[in-house]
Amino acid sequence: MQKIEHIGIAVKDLSASIPLFEKLLNTACYKTEIVESEKVKTAFFESGESKVELLESMNDDGVIARYIEKKGEGMHHIAFAVENIEAEMQRLSGEGFQLLNTTPKIGADNKLVCFLHPKNTNGVLIELCQEIEN
Repeated sequence: MQKIEHIGIAVKDLSASIPLFEKLLNTACYKTEIVESEKVKTAFFESGESKVELLESMNDDGVIARYIEKKGEGMHHIAFAVENIEAEMQRLSGEGFQLLNTTPKIGADNKLVCFLHPKNTNGVLIELCQEIEN
């Protein structure tokens, strides 16, 4: 793993949260995006070498909506940049970590992604992400 790529934060309303995080981080949101496969709207901020991703559910029964219902708004996941996501998935699976998807999926911000089950990572949802080569 190369670095913390971003921290994902579950929010109820991007329109309220974007200005809050712009003030907090003293930087503008540089991108908003819809990830249809996950049914989320995202907003990204750069903070040093890492990013902050805000996630809003697109429907009442989406993953983020269910997360907020159980735990409230707040940190949802930590994402680590990897050079070769398939090799890292194979390595982690061999080490006994449960992958939530068996092949990388297309995620936000031009990334291939895979999540690790939080039951194997002290309750923290971990995302692996690799930049998609154009």
